Amino acid sequence: MSAIWKPHVVVAAVIEQNGRFLLVEESTEDGLRFNQPAGHLEHGESLLDAVRRETFEETAHHFEPTALLGVYRWTSPAHAGRTYLRFAFTGVVTGYDPTAPLDDGILRAAWLTPGEIAAVRARHRSPLLQRCVDDYQAGRRFPLDLLAEFGDAS
Repeated sequence: MSAIWKPHVVVAAVIEQNGRFLLVEESTEDGLRFNQPAGHLEHGESLLDAVRRETFEETAHHFEPTALLGVYRWTSPAHAGRTYLRFAFTGVVTGYDPTAPLDDGILRAAWLTPGEIAAVRARHRSPLLQRCVDDYQAGRRFPLDLLAEFGDAS
């Protein structure tokens, strides 16, 4: 019998203000990379609570999701075929705490234009960064009530 396979469930925030997108520059096992604020879903946590938490921990910005941008599956060829299932959300920044420490490995939060994002494509953490920006700019949005959570998630 083979081992049970489980994808890594992650959330991401795709936040645009005044033509710029909020990204993080982070230190990874592959070097310095750019990504949307993103991270793993924790046990007992709702997807919406996870994206709020991850955005704050990585950027010090409070985030309120307003729509589901999409659900993306990506298998990393560089990391032993590790597969990620990403729930990407759009929404608004509702506050900022300049005194909040950022997660370990996060160098900075940065607001980049789509052109600046494309210019650093070689430093994207995954192809999901650009795909999410493209989908956002194409107007993709799904209502949050598409998500149904049961059990211990809030």
